[in-house]
Amino acid sequence: MVLSRQKNYDRQIAGWLILCAAVIFGMILLGGVTRLTNSGLSMVEWRPIMGIVPPLTDAAWLEVFEKYRQSPEYLKINRGMSLDAFKTIFMFEYLHRVLGRLIGVLFLLPMLFFAFTGRVRAGLMPRLWLLFVLGGCQGLLGWYMVKSGLVDNPHVSQYRLTAHLGFAFLIYAFMLWVIFDVLAGRKPPSWKPHTLAPWGAGIVGLVFLMILSGGLVAGTKAGFAYSTWPLMGTTFVPPGLYSGSPAWLDAFEDITTIQFNHRIFAYVLFVLIHMFALRFWRSGLGLRTRVATVFLLSALWLQVILGISTLLLHVPISLAAAHQGGAVILLSATLYAAHLLRRGAPRS
Repeated sequence: MVLSRQKNYDRQIAGWLILCAAVIFGMILLGGVTRLTNSGLSMVEWRPIMGIVPPLTDAAWLEVFEKYRQSPEYLKINRGMSLDAFKTIFMFEYLHRVLGRLIGVLFLLPMLFFAFTGRVRAGLMPRLWLLFVLGGCQGLLGWYMVKSGLVDNPHVSQYRLTAHLGFAFLIYAFMLWVIFDVLAGRKPPSWKPHTLAPWGAGIVGLVFLMILSGGLVAGTKAGFAYSTWPLMGTTFVPPGLYSGSPAWLDAFEDITTIQFNHRIFAYVLFVLIHMFALRFWRSGLGLRTRVATVFLLSALWLQVILGISTLLLHVPISLAAAHQGGAVILLSATLYAAHLLRRGAPRS
């Protein structure tokens, strides 16, 4: 009776976390659209509490517009922008920030309810609190990123943007892993991780590094540099790679080198995931393994198609945002496979 009730509580908690993960997925997509529409610097103040209320009157709109007109982005890029045009970019950034606050409320209140009603299984509460703290840190990191574009150079630092993006994916991945744990229940003592478990963890790590590489591409707008594939311009290896001083800094600041590295990383990952999928299919862990393999390869091919299409069509907003969403799906697929391998099977 007690065991059955706890399983029911686990399903409730998993459903709540799945909803939170879905909203974080939407947050990542909206963040991509905000960046692609150059809306991120439209709000020059943070105001984490009072900022929940948007401008509601003409006077309020003129007040926030006047503050924006004093920013480097307006003075150096958008000088002469109309109030109506400003409202458009403002609302993208406003919705992005409000959604972040909504995630905090959506996570905290149910967590407290589940905790006070004794529905959280032993050992889970510290991980839930850690997720909440990480979410708060992500908000601070987002403002730290925005501040880098409110100085003389009206562009956010690619380092801070990559950190902000990577942290969002890290929170999402951690939450998804907790969901898998809750749904799977306690692992029987007789079970051990599959021998492929290190492979699974390695693939997850490589996908995450690939996402960070994409953050550098986004932060430097390197995706606009070469709208050709498989060649970059007229050659596979473009001229000027690592020609700066020091050369290693080009991997983070030279747009040609950044795009080339992202492409090569994608090729390597494409091969490695196919090799992993073949062994995973033959792992003998049952039907869920076969389903997870199909999910993984489908996510991989979808991401490849989206990436190439985004490049060839010169980074349209819809495709570029979909490509960022495809990264979330691919990470989800690799995490699911890694979790199945980590959970393993009974010892022989």
